[in-house]
Amino acid sequence: MNIPAAITEDQVRDQLRQVRYPGFSRDIVSFGIVKSVEIADGRDVTVMISLATNQPAIPQQIQKESEAALRALPGVGRVDLRFDIQNPITSTTGVGPNRIDGVRHVLAVASGKGGVGKSTVAANLAVALRRQGARVGLCDCDLYGPSIGLMFGAREPATATEDERINPVDAHGVRLMSMAFLLGSDESPAILRGPMVTKYTQQFLRRVAWGELDYLVLDLPPGTGDIQLTIVQTVALSGAVIVTTPQEVALIDARKAASMFAKTNVPVLGIVENMSYFVSPGDGARHDIFGVGGGRREAARLRVPLLGEIPIDIATRESGDRGRPIVAAEPDGVVGRVFTDIAERLQRTLPV
Repeated sequence: MNIPAAITEDQVRDQLRQVRYPGFSRDIVSFGIVKSVEIADGRDVTVMISLATNQPAIPQQIQKESEAALRALPGVGRVDLRFDIQNPITSTTGVGPNRIDGVRHVLAVASGKGGVGKSTVAANLAVALRRQGARVGLCDCDLYGPSIGLMFGAREPATATEDERINPVDAHGVRLMSMAFLLGSDESPAILRGPMVTKYTQQFLRRVAWGELDYLVLDLPPGTGDIQLTIVQTVALSGAVIVTTPQEVALIDARKAASMFAKTNVPVLGIVENMSYFVSPGDGARHDIFGVGGGRREAARLRVPLLGEIPIDIATRESGDRGRPIVAAEPDGVVGRVFTDIAERLQRTLPV
């Protein structure tokens, strides 16, 4: 008599990758909600799934499809799915994560460390999504160091609607909001303490007349402070993109950002490695200035895709300083194509 081989954890996780999170094209394993897998006697499977939702249909659908997937495993015995279901994390005001009216997907672009080119990534990703035909908004959530206005060549002050909402500024087909549109001068500092930071962040998200959008890209400040916590606690994010450079000093902080999203049940959609390499214009030689493979290794550790590797490029820096993101200036160039590929991958993950 042939005795079936013992079931392994990898086999269980591979089966669960067939189960999509309701409303998304991503599976529940890459979403990070499968917290543990235990196997007894080589055949009895126990899976712990943790998620934050107040919609009972979501865990019900996940349970049904997960059980069907696991029972298809040859030699499987008892299948026990255990759910840790929590209400979405609430803020001190008691308001939990909610959708923004008219916005299909809210996408956070984050990094744990400053100086990795996160705003450049957010700006060009927004333009790339727009070039794919999506309706796109970009919110500059870095209140202390706003840069989106400069990158888009938008310097006009924000105006108010008749119902006292804020009109976004349009540039390169993208609807923009930034503290730069309220300060009135590039030299004017935003001097804000905690409560005011929370207030402005909420106004940018809830009081801006975004209209109907397929994607609202949030350019988050570096770190895991008041602004990030306000957003993850009050806005229903479709996912987050982590920006890093290949070097370990950036990866350490990128892990902190990824951990923050994991603890608040926001799926990390992938890693973007910026400043990945430099190609010498004279001889075409590649130089890995900040190391090699850091973003790929981190993506593998988090079990998420490496969305793209963006080279150090003089034209990218120049176009940002001139107010025309490189995807708008040179869409068919090397960097422009990388951003287009990233946008296409994200659209497949978050379809509209």
